[in-house]
Amino acid sequence: MNSKPATRGRARKITYWTVTVWLALGMVATGLGQLLQAHAGQGGLDMVRHLGYPAYLVTLLGVWKVAGALAVLLPRFPVVKEWAYAGFFFIMSGALFSHLAVEDPLTADLPSLLLLLLTVTSWYLRPASRKLPNFVH
Repeated sequence: MNSKPATRGRARKITYWTVTVWLALGMVATGLGQLLQAHAGQGGLDMVRHLGYPAYLVTLLGVWKVAGALAVLLPRFPVVKEWAYAGFFFIMSGALFSHLAVEDPLTADLPSLLLLLLTVTSWYLRPASRKLPNFVH
C-alpha cells in the first residue's frame, strides 16, 4: 500500500486550510477596519483619498471583504466562492497597483501583495468539493 499520495493529499488539505484561514482573517480584519473607520471618519479614509479614490469606497470594500471571507470559509456554494476569490484578486491587485501608481514606498505594497498571494494560493489549493463542477486545474 502506497501512503505517499495520501500524505500529499493530507499536506495539501492542511496547507489549503492554513492559507485560507489566514486569508479570511486578513480580509475580515481589514474589512472591519474599513467599515469602522468609514463610520469614524479617520484612518482608512486618508489612505483611500491619498490613492485618489472616493471615501464611499471604504465602506463598499469593507462589506465585500467580510462577505467574501465568509464565502470562502463556509461549505457549499462554489459559484459564490469563485466570485469571492475573483473579488479578492481584483481588490488586492488593484490596491497593489494603486500604491505603485502613486509611488508609495514598497512597505505600503506588502499587505496587498501578501493578501493577493494568499488569495491565489487558497484558490489553487482548494479541494474538489469547493470547486465548480467540471472545473479542474
